[in-house]
Amino acid sequence: MRNTHLLKLVLGLTSAAVFIVFIVIVFFYRRRPRKDEQDDLEAKNKQKNGEKDIEREDLVTFQGGEDLTIKDILDAPGEVIGKSNYGTLYKALLQRSGSVRLLRFLRPMCAARDKEFGDLIELLGCIRHSNLVPLLGFYAGSRGEKLLVHPFYKHGNLAEFIRGGNGESHKWTIIYGISIGIARGLDYLHTGLPKPILHGNLKSRNILLDRNYQPYISDFGLHLLLNPAVGQEMLEASASQGYKAPELIKMKDVSKETDIYSLGVILLELLSGKEPINENPLPDDDFYLLNFMRNALLDHRISDLYHPDMLLSKNNGHENPVTEECILKFFRLAISCCSPLPSLRPNTKQVLWKLEEIRK
Repeated sequence: MRNTHLLKLVLGLTSAAVFIVFIVIVFFYRRRPRKDEQDDLEAKNKQKNGEKDIEREDLVTFQGGEDLTIKDILDAPGEVIGKSNYGTLYKALLQRSGSVRLLRFLRPMCAARDKEFGDLIELLGCIRHSNLVPLLGFYAGSRGEKLLVHPFYKHGNLAEFIRGGNGESHKWTIIYGISIGIARGLDYLHTGLPKPILHGNLKSRNILLDRNYQPYISDFGLHLLLNPAVGQEMLEASASQGYKAPELIKMKDVSKETDIYSLGVILLELLSGKEPINENPLPDDDFYLLNFMRNALLDHRISDLYHPDMLLSKNNGHENPVTEECILKFFRLAISCCSPLPSLRPNTKQVLWKLEEIRK
């Protein structure tokens, strides 16, 4: 009988001990931070100790860039082909696929805030048009670096083509094809999207060409990816190259009309082969090319408006040779795009309609 009571006492004490241990385990388990809480604590401790929070690397791909990997981008040998205050352009060879891509590195201090940046990247990555340079991918690095991945066009940009001494740049069919391609790309940005995208930095150096001289507008929306101060600095630097609409002297905001003005300057460049600005400018020579062309027309120096050999039969198809009347219509269209009054400039639809009319 005594043994029975002793056994019950031992079992009772054992059960109580087990219960107490269970309560202690539950208490400490609940007090222990979860994995994500531990990560937050570690990050806070690093920041207290003067260490920066390390962000996760990320790669977002879009149509045409689905096979891109972070390793492709980071391991690609790159050749610097352009530099600015806000970033660097690289011609990069992707080792795995053997394809060449254009990588645009944006300096972390120059980029827009992360939330705004992410939304804009998603928007730009969805834009597809036969005359716009597509965004294939976007990489965000662990130290805040940002890389945009685009196709590489080995025939360079329009400015190099116009002034490179290539006889093809004097051919009317090529000049016309490039012009209407640029107008179509700009029209899509202005009217083909739920919310218009203003280029703000349209110039011949931002028009890329393929081997068939098909034009592709690059850098559209780029100023939106930069913080406001750097974006404004970029626009002002572009304006100094001869593409600035008169109203931007007093106003800072770009518009559809300022894009049209830049388009007009590009059309004049194509027609004449001349630089938008004078190498030795006069005090009031901000609009050198425009003034030069207007004076040529007023002084009846018509041959100064375009390449002297443009009318030669060897440069035109026999079925539809260009006439001086077509060239003058083209010139008048370019001049109307460069009207001092924004309200008098045609919109992109009207530019396309005029170009189509010239071809007939």
